[in-house]
Amino acid sequence: MEMTISDADFLRLTQFIQQNYGIDLTKKRQLIVSRLSYTIQTMGYHDFNTFINQLLSKRNPSDIELVINKLTTNYTFFMREQDHFTFFQKTILPELIREHEKDRVLSIWSAGCSSGEEPYTIAMYLRDYLGLRSKEWDARILATDISQKALATAKEGIYELPDTIPSEWKRRYFQPDAKSGRFQVVPEIKNTITFRTFNLMDPIRFPSKFDVIFCRNVMIYFDQATKDALVQRFYQATKPGGYLLIGHSETLNRNSGYQTLAPATFRKP
Repeated sequence: MEMTISDADFLRLTQFIQQNYGIDLTKKRQLIVSRLSYTIQTMGYHDFNTFINQLLSKRNPSDIELVINKLTTNYTFFMREQDHFTFFQKTILPELIREHEKDRVLSIWSAGCSSGEEPYTIAMYLRDYLGLRSKEWDARILATDISQKALATAKEGIYELPDTIPSEWKRRYFQPDAKSGRFQVVPEIKNTITFRTFNLMDPIRFPSKFDVIFCRNVMIYFDQATKDALVQRFYQATKPGGYLLIGHSETLNRNSGYQTLAPATFRKP
């Protein structure tokens, strides 16, 4: 049964989510009611007020994650927004490989990696490009998300493969998983990726800066001020000459500091 949420509770919930996780739900009242009513009733709550009191006072990570997962979409798939990967393969990688020929270290971040298809796609393109030289390179991919549930799927690396996956990739980079009847990413690809929980509202304090940051279809949930602040943190975390790729439906503020190279593809001077 669908419940109702008071103005005060709606405000408390949306402010809490926005201040702590950047997600703007101020125009999503009906979505909140329709997606959370049944869930919180199965948890034993009879109204939104009691649930929100509990959520805000206890701040139980699993309850917070449940709310975020219900109200946002962890929608992703292999080779999503193909134009990006074509540009990555034909322009970005040749440039980075030339630039790092001496140290042979590449650092790439998949920010908001969801269930893992994006970082695995990046790793496969990288392996294709480097070929036999892969062993000579330290190509690190950091993949982060706020959702423990999404990261658990990503770490497991077992998927139903779409028809769009190249047959050569299916042969080289996946192995049949007998238990599920699906396909598992092979260890040589898995081992190039580090999965970590990270809230994009937090300061970015990773040990080194990044050659490429993928943050695609994540900022659609943020208001303009939150987006601008995040892009500035990305800018500080990008090496000079490094790249930022965002979703095709997203935009950067003109004052971001990045130069536009192609649709949704930017470079730090």
